[in-house]
Amino acid sequence: MDYLVNLSRLSPDAALDARMAEAGVTIRRALAPEARLVTDWVADTFGNGWASETAIALTRQPPTVFIATRARRLVGFACHESIARGFFGPTGVEAQSRRLGIGHALLLACLFDLKAMGYGYAIIGDVGPSAFYEKTVGAMPIPGSAPGIYAGMLAVQG
Repeated sequence: MDYLVNLSRLSPDAALDARMAEAGVTIRRALAPEARLVTDWVADTFGNGWASETAIALTRQPPTVFIATRARRLVGFACHESIARGFFGPTGVEAQSRRLGIGHALLLACLFDLKAMGYGYAIIGDVGPSAFYEKTVGAMPIPGSAPGIYAGMLAVQG
């Protein structure tokens, strides 16, 4: 099921920013010279399907991929505008770096970027952890959205 986020209700999270700084995590937009590094990491960590979506987001100008680094090493990523305009995702954080708030910080970076682009709402496609999105950004299910835009997608994960 797809979820909807009202971007006008977003506000910066200073406590989350402090948590990222304390954990030594940097959240930033990916750069063009990092495209191969990022897509290879996404493929190795999360599969070829997400790597393909990430590659598309990296071709946008500016790129619509945000990355999380820790000790100069890639630990997470998030995209928007890869599968469709106004859509958030895919996103992922490596297993050993979870529970630090990195996913939340990446989500906010993408949603604020969508807001800056002029969107009033964002769609989170084919939501997995719905409770996370409901709690962190007030996301709501879009009635009748299942199976959503992904209905015709080939089995490309893995």
